Amino acid sequence: MASTSLTLSEDYWRNLQFGEKDLEFVSTYLFEHETPLTEKEILPVLLEERLRLEQEALRKQRQGSGKLYLPKERYQTGETLVFPALEWKSGKVIGVRPGVNPALGEFEVIEVEFADGSRKQFAAGLEAHALNAPPESPQEEQQSLEAILGRYEAELTRKLVAALEADPNLVWIAGRWFPRALLVEVNLGHLNLAEAVLDEAKGQPLPTSALLEQVELPADVNPKLLEFSMNLALQEDERFDEVGPAGEVLWCLRRLEPPDVQQIPPSLRYVPLEYDASLLTDEMRALEAELDDELSEIEPPAVLPEEVTVSLSYPHWRAGTLPLSARMRGLFPTAYVTPRVRFTIVDGVTNQEMPAWVVRQHGYVAGLGDLYRKHGVIPGSLITVRRSKKPGQVILQARVHRPMRDWVRTVLVGSDGGIVFATLKQNLTCEFNERMVIAVPDVEGVDQACARLTAEKPPFENLALGMLRELSKLNVQGHVHAQELYSALNIVRRCPPAPLLAWLASRKDIKHVGDLHFRLTESQEASDD
Repeated sequence: MASTSLTLSEDYWRNLQFGEKDLEFVSTYLFEHETPLTEKEILPVLLEERLRLEQEALRKQRQGSGKLYLPKERYQTGETLVFPALEWKSGKVIGVRPGVNPALGEFEVIEVEFADGSRKQFAAGLEAHALNAPPESPQEEQQSLEAILGRYEAELTRKLVAALEADPNLVWIAGRWFPRALLVEVNLGHLNLAEAVLDEAKGQPLPTSALLEQVELPADVNPKLLEFSMNLALQEDERFDEVGPAGEVLWCLRRLEPPDVQQIPPSLRYVPLEYDASLLTDEMRALEAELDDELSEIEPPAVLPEEVTVSLSYPHWRAGTLPLSARMRGLFPTAYVTPRVRFTIVDGVTNQEMPAWVVRQHGYVAGLGDLYRKHGVIPGSLITVRRSKKPGQVILQARVHRPMRDWVRTVLVGSDGGIVFATLKQNLTCEFNERMVIAVPDVEGVDQACARLTAEKPPFENLALGMLRELSKLNVQGHVHAQELYSALNIVRRCPPAPLLAWLASRKDIKHVGDLHFRLTESQEASDD
């Protein structure tokens, strides 16, 4: 294992940049080994080479002022020598005489004068001596490659990736790098065969190895290089989509992916709203975190939970999706680059397995509509998500119970075609959050009412105020909790919590009556009349 002295300071590693010579070394190394590597595999190899070069440069620098002293050599008066055992001090030979020690045999003694005026004597022409072996590295405290990686790996990896990405001679696929010039040729005929194989799979993603079994490529090539070449060719063809989680490469035909994976479902589409974040109180921010909205800009928890229970909002219920909120992201598979990841959902009630998709760039999990319908899930139902012991699987459990009738908030379409609410008895089969729950007896009618509103494009303020008025009619005191308003408003317009909460805080005609309950002021109620 290479090592270097502590003359390579913290500043050296923090300021280290990977240049042309480093990339040439990487290309040569990849060429010689014929195996695509990840940046984490490349980094220690590159650092070890850096350490070797620095050691060599340091050794040459220290030896530059004289000849390396070795006891087995013979020296003449006037020669300048360098002594590794004396912290690489140099001195001039000022005398040579025969040595006298019968036990050592014939040898010489040289006298050396150093720059500070001191003089010392050393043996010469002595074959048996511990110092005859040239030092492997400077005789100082050593810094191991493991220590360097332990302290600087994240920063150096980031710099290495930037350098690799800037090199047009290197290509990246599925987390691995390789010189483009050495790739195996994959032509259009090979790709057409791969398309036919995936067509037969009817949307089921397949690993590269399954495609290679049907595509005739050279058999005398390193299998890893063959697979890498095929992956790159598939990646550069728009017909194919890599949908495997990090560490696994799976291919699917884009045209066979579900519609809600290819594009955002209508109920999840958000037109950004400007708002003053300084208006949000600590209480409001706590509610924002609790709501698990994928559009909320919240940092993930320091310790990722093993399971999370969410109150399903109307937009996700209607789309058959789940939010990839800050708490939820760590429970689902991710990927290096691919925006869509295919995985398996396990129904926690029946243990049935079903395909699902993580749509990373838009923050939702798709493919859950059948599960929701099977268990009678409605907006506000509690859904528990937890890790599975099997890779590529996630357990999703609706909190079901025996059917029972209960009074809950119900969305209806009024005689004028608008959205109204009433508290009605409904047949329920799942546990629910009382502030989020909304029964939807006429899904098609609500869809039509929402489509009309979308076409009319009323201002956000009008929609929010209208929803507040509607909900206030369901409470004797006219109080509406912010979470209830968030749940109802998202039926007609996708809106994360922060803009809505900031709007509530900014309105003089809306009064906060405590615990995030709000009501219209008397002047606003009078204007309604």
